[in-house]
Amino acid sequence: MKSKKHLNFSSLREVLSETFCGLPEYRQTAKTDYSIHDTMMSGFACMFFQDPSLLQFQERLKEQQHQDNLPTLFGVKNIPKSSQMREVIDEVDSTQLRPVFEDYFSRLQRGKHLEQYQLFPGFYLCVLDATQYFSSPTVPCSNCLTAEHKNGDITYSHKVLQAAIMHPDMRQVIPLMPEEIRNGDGNIKQDCEINAAKRLVPKVRKDHPRLGIIFGGDGLFSHQPFISEVLAVDGHYILVAKPDDHTFMMEWIEACEPEDMGRLRITDVKGRIHIYEWVNDVPLTGAGNSIRVNFFRYQLICKDKNSQEKVTYKNNWVTDFVITESTIITLVKAGRCRWKIENECFNTLKNQGYYLEHNYGHGLKNLCFNFYLLTLLAFYFHQIFELTCRLYHACRKKFGSKRNLWENLRVSIRLIVFADWEQLLTFALVPGEHRIACQTP
Repeated sequence: MKSKKHLNFSSLREVLSETFCGLPEYRQTAKTDYSIHDTMMSGFACMFFQDPSLLQFQERLKEQQHQDNLPTLFGVKNIPKSSQMREVIDEVDSTQLRPVFEDYFSRLQRGKHLEQYQLFPGFYLCVLDATQYFSSPTVPCSNCLTAEHKNGDITYSHKVLQAAIMHPDMRQVIPLMPEEIRNGDGNIKQDCEINAAKRLVPKVRKDHPRLGIIFGGDGLFSHQPFISEVLAVDGHYILVAKPDDHTFMMEWIEACEPEDMGRLRITDVKGRIHIYEWVNDVPLTGAGNSIRVNFFRYQLICKDKNSQEKVTYKNNWVTDFVITESTIITLVKAGRCRWKIENECFNTLKNQGYYLEHNYGHGLKNLCFNFYLLTLLAFYFHQIFELTCRLYHACRKKFGSKRNLWENLRVSIRLIVFADWEQLLTFALVPGEHRIACQTP
């Protein structure tokens, strides 16, 4: 019932623990009551067990059983107070956590769990999308993005550009190290999603130098400067192309001869009509140095309650893959797949127990983004369990939903001290058979 050793909880936690232990100490050692390791791991534990706030987490730490589970499950020796936790985490350089994401990805590769994510042989879809995870009309910092409203009010926010490996047929997404969208360094012009993407693309390539990467994204990215950045790192792309953003290209396509346009029409078993159209080697712009792209579009037609046909979905994309009748369906699925980063990643993090938008603390330097990273790493753990751990699957089946499962786990660690993660899951699955194996203080 256990997952592979290099992908079990203990191995994944050890990677995290070693990273936290390696973080540089900026404080005077003689005046520190809590190590950076214990502080960061306590913050991670809060996110791992999906506590809605640091205060609630701290209140539960007052219960001896829960406090004793932090050493057994997370290797924490001394547990800081929430205010101390915020002060320490605020000072941690966020880039120091990048190797953790690389390591977990490599472990999934080694276990051959990523083979099922190949869109085409040797190629993986990496979708980019931004989200906001902090917003306040009163709490700013030097890194905050600002939005001035018509009435003069200002909203301060933090955003991130997230990259994730996904596949149309896979429910789980594999998060990569994100890129923070932040002001700072004396810049007058605000940072933005597209600039963050230009920074992120070469970092993804550096982290995964031999990976066949297909960058996916919305219409914001389907312009020559960004596509050039992708091609410069030997990447590929499948990007939404809104007609209003590409008037020259659309006029060029409409002027094509009918025989130059590929077409495929399929009626499925439910009576829905799928219409695919494509044309290769199209100029993206009217400029002399315009890159050439391959264009495709898709329509889904369904019948309403009156049996009238109605277009329920349509979209356009550009790609550098040559489009044929044998590849068009996969390309469309990949183009539509970008919604998974909204549904399976951001929506899960915000509305399915991770409390991503909760204000755990704003800080002066890196606190906000570091809490985002700790939450994302907790999510990464859980995604790995869903891909690899039969014991976790059995618990999911028993409790029906993630929310019920994690509520049960939080209750369990309040009452009983567990030797390891597998023992906790086993107890949740069949508590009557494992009471003796667990210790109560």
